[in-house]
Amino acid sequence: MHRFYIPPENWNPDNLVLSGTETHHCTEVLRLGPGKRIVVFDGRGAEATAEIVHAGKREVTLRTVLTGRSPKLPCHLTLAQAVPKGKTMDLIVQKAVELGAAAIVPLLSERVVRQLEGSDAEKKSDKWQTIAIEAAKQCGQNWLPQIAPPVTPRDFFTSAPSAELPLIASLQPGARPFREVLRDFRDEHGRPPASALILIGPEGDFTPAETGLALAQGCRPVSLGPIVLRTETAALYSLSVLAYELF
Repeated sequence: MHRFYIPPENWNPDNLVLSGTETHHCTEVLRLGPGKRIVVFDGRGAEATAEIVHAGKREVTLRTVLTGRSPKLPCHLTLAQAVPKGKTMDLIVQKAVELGAAAIVPLLSERVVRQLEGSDAEKKSDKWQTIAIEAAKQCGQNWLPQIAPPVTPRDFFTSAPSAELPLIASLQPGARPFREVLRDFRDEHGRPPASALILIGPEGDFTPAETGLALAQGCRPVSLGPIVLRTETAALYSLSVLAYELF
C-alpha cells in the first residue's frame, strides 16, 4: 500500500487527515479515491492502515482500520556530515534515512565549498527534511531523523548532545578499524553503545584544527580502510557498518 506522512502534531488516530503536498500526491498523482486503503505514519513510530473516506482538493479524510507502533532502533545514531557541493547532500540524507540514522547534522567545515547562511540554510534544511520524509515513505521507516540546521563544527560541539560512542572518520595515522573500536567499547561496558556519533569530513578531510577539536571532545578516530573514499561513500560506508554492528 502507498504510504503517507502526517506530522506528529496533527496525528489523531480517531481523525486522520492528509493535507498539503500529501493530498496532492494522493489525489492528483496516484489518483486514489474513496474506498482505497493507504498507510500513514507520524515519523515518531506510529503507523496506521486507513481507508479513504473523502478525497478533496485540500485534504483527504481517512477512517482508521488498524494502528501499530514501531520501536526505536537499539542505537541512536547521529551522522554529522560536512556538506558536499552540488546535490550530493540530498543523496546522503536519503540513504541515511534508509540506514536508520536518528539525527543528521550538516556541518559547515572550513573546506566546505558553499557556506550556507540565513535564508539559504533554512531553504536547504526544509529541502533535506522533505527528502527525509520521502525516503521514509519509500523504505517503510516510521521514525524520521531530526535534521539540524547547518552548523560549524565548533558550534556543533558547543551544543551537541553527548553520544556514548563519538567517532570521526580519519585519514590520519593511528585511526583504527570500526571493529576494534566497537570491540573495545563492548569490552569496557559489557554492551554495545546506546548512542553513537560519526563525523564525516568534506573532500580533502577536516582541517587539522577541526580534527583536533573533535578529538578533544572525545571522538575516536576510525579508519574506513586503505582506499580513500569520496565523502558520500564514506558516509554510507560508516552508517552501513554501524547499522550492521549496532542494530
